Amino acid sequence: QVQLVESGGGLVQAGGSLRISCAASGRTFSGSAMGWFRQHPGKEREFVAALSWSGITISYADSVKGRFTISRGNARMTLYLQMNSLKPEDTAIYYCAARVSSQLSRDPSDYSYWGQGTQVTVSS
Repeated sequence: QVQLVESGGGLVQAGGSLRISCAASGRTFSGSAMGWFRQHPGKEREFVAALSWSGITISYADSVKGRFTISRGNARMTLYLQMNSLKPEDTAIYYCAARVSSQLSRDPSDYSYWGQGTQVTVSS
């Protein structure tokens, strides 16, 4: 059974930092690009960051560029999102996702596997 499990969410003050993780299990994700998306209450899921399988290609949403860093563990079975200089508008449920292709995508419909999400709340 394919599983993506996020962890590390929580409550942080504006200007603070948080690192969330996503552990993949149940199948090999060799060759899979992975990404982070988030969803604000009442809004559609939006792209945050994505990483190609090779790690050479990385993409960030303009709203997080320069503040967030996406990375993958050595075994490529863990995905991280380091979030610095957090703002109240970063408050959302954060989801990790994996796709069959090795090429990253900013479109959530291109991803086949999703985690259950982790809540990140930034207080002002």
